[in-house]
Amino acid sequence: MLQRIQTIYLLIAAGVSGGLIYMFELWVTPENVKVYADDVNYIFALFLASAFFSVLSISRFKNRKSQFMLGRLNIILNFFLLGLFVYQSLNLSGETVVSEKGIGIFLPIISIVFLALANKAIKKDEDLVKSVDRLR
Repeated sequence: MLQRIQTIYLLIAAGVSGGLIYMFELWVTPENVKVYADDVNYIFALFLASAFFSVLSISRFKNRKSQFMLGRLNIILNFFLLGLFVYQSLNLSGETVVSEKGIGIFLPIISIVFLALANKAIKKDEDLVKSVDRLR
């Protein structure tokens, strides 16, 4: 069923990973050039993969185990993206002119929170179905 709460959480996670990356900059270079996610190819690809996994997870609503597994895979992908940002920010902070970090670096954290909430709701539905199956 698409009218479950985890669908809302997954849509928000897909919106954060696929939509907000165009609004918030990741960092500002010393030359005052704002760097967005679509300016760096591998970061852009990871954000789009995260959005794709969220949408794919929504479409797998009949198979809750597959949906839960895709959610976990997406969380791991976002942790990898967050680690990449931490590494990048540590490299940026070593410059002589301090460059500014943007709010876009925190987008994977927001996505992780909503993916964890979605996985919690999926697990709750799976436990409910298992308890009903025991009663039969």
